[in-house]
Amino acid sequence: MKVSAAVCGVLLVGAVFCMLMSANGQTQLRNPPPLIRIAELEINPDQIVAYKQALSDEITTSVRDEPGVLTLYAVSVKGQPSQVRIFETYKDQAAYESHLQSPHFKKYKEVTRGMVKSLKLIETEPIMLAGK
Repeated sequence: MKVSAAVCGVLLVGAVFCMLMSANGQTQLRNPPPLIRIAELEINPDQIVAYKQALSDEITTSVRDEPGVLTLYAVSVKGQPSQVRIFETYKDQAAYESHLQSPHFKKYKEVTRGMVKSLKLIETEPIMLAGK
């Protein structure tokens, strides 16, 4: 299975920030590990500006208001702004399910319904997450 450079980049950036540092500076994997998903989206090229605003609003609110949303990183594939990748890290499955039911996520889904041409969610299993 071929993994795009953008997905690898998102994984690398996300992994750097998903780790907690202990008092002695050693990296430690959360136990249980966080739930990590990758969303691959194709956005209608005529709707990119509006989509980016809706996504920015949703990410800002989710990270600020939901304790179980640890990280949400959104990037586009270089030279292909309609190809969006979102690296999502949640404390656990319950936090993810709570996020899906939040008013701001439901608003995002409604607002972007006609903007998103395709969506693929990728389940992952953390191997090693480290950060400073």
